[in-house]
Amino acid sequence: MNILTIDIGGTFMKYACMDEEGRVLSRGKVPTPQEGREQLVEAIGRLYDEAPEVEGIAISMPGIIDSENGYCKMGGALRYNDDFYLRHRLYERCPVKICMENDAKCAAMAEAAVGSLRDVSDGFVLIFGTMIGGGYIKDHKLHRGRHFSAGEVSYITTVRDGMADRDTVWGNRCGTPRLCALFAEKKGLAPEEVDGVRVFEAVHAGDGDAADCLQKFTKEVAIQIFNLQTVLDPERFAIGGGISAQPIFIESIRNHLKTLYAACPYDVPHAEVVSCKFQNDANLVGALQCFLLA
Repeated sequence: MNILTIDIGGTFMKYACMDEEGRVLSRGKVPTPQEGREQLVEAIGRLYDEAPEVEGIAISMPGIIDSENGYCKMGGALRYNDDFYLRHRLYERCPVKICMENDAKCAAMAEAAVGSLRDVSDGFVLIFGTMIGGGYIKDHKLHRGRHFSAGEVSYITTVRDGMADRDTVWGNRCGTPRLCALFAEKKGLAPEEVDGVRVFEAVHAGDGDAADCLQKFTKEVAIQIFNLQTVLDPERFAIGGGISAQPIFIESIRNHLKTLYAACPYDVPHAEVVSCKFQNDANLVGALQCFLLA
C-alpha cells in the first residue's frame, strides 16, 4: 500500500509517500497556502496527482481536529480552516481513504507505535515549538477527549488569579520563542536577532546569561510536568520539538524535577522524562499510524 502522508505546517507542507511499514519511498515539501482553504485543498490535490498509485492520504495539521468526522473545529496557525469539514472537501478532489489528525497527537502516535513510548501503556508527549503541543496515550491508544482537545497543554494558566492575558498561558510562557525572548532581553538584543540555535550555542559556550535563561525556562517546564504526572500518572513523558534535540534541555528538566520531588512533603509518583525518538518526521510517521488504525 502506498500512502501519501502530509504534515501541514504554518509555513511549509512536508510530504512523503510511505508504505505500511513506514518506509519512505519519496519525500519533499511545498509552501503552505496562505490565501485560504480552497487553495489548501488544491495544493493537497496536486500532491495526490503527482504521487504514484496512492491508496490513501494521511494528514497531520494544526488545530483542534475531529478526526472521526474529518472536521477542523479550530485551525490553529491556519485560521482559515476554522469550522471546516476538510476531509469532505478533499474527497471531492482526491477519491481515496483520507485520515486527518492534530499534529502533536500525530507525534504522540509516532512515539507510542514505534518510538520512545512503545513499551508503555500510558504516556504523554510534549512538543516544544511556537507553543507546546501535547498528546496523551492511554492504554496504548491516543486519548482525544470529549472535545478533541485532550493533551492541549498550551492553554494551562500559570497564575493563581486565573487568566490575565496571553502571556499567562503555558504555551506562550514555555514555547521556544519565550526562551529566545528571555535571552534577547538579557543581552539587550531585538527578539528577531535570536533563535533557539543561538541560545544553545551560548549555553554550550559557557555564557552565564544563556544558562540562567535556560534554567528559568526549564524550571517552568518541570513544574507543569510535575502537575501532569500528579493528575494523569503516565509511565513516561517524551519531549520533542527542535530544542529537545539538545541533551542539556532534557537534562535541565530532569534536574529541576529532582529538586521538586526532594522538596515535596508528600510521597508522589516521579515523572520519567525522555527525548522523542522522532524529530522532523514525527508528524509524518504519526499520521501514517493514525491512518493504519482508522
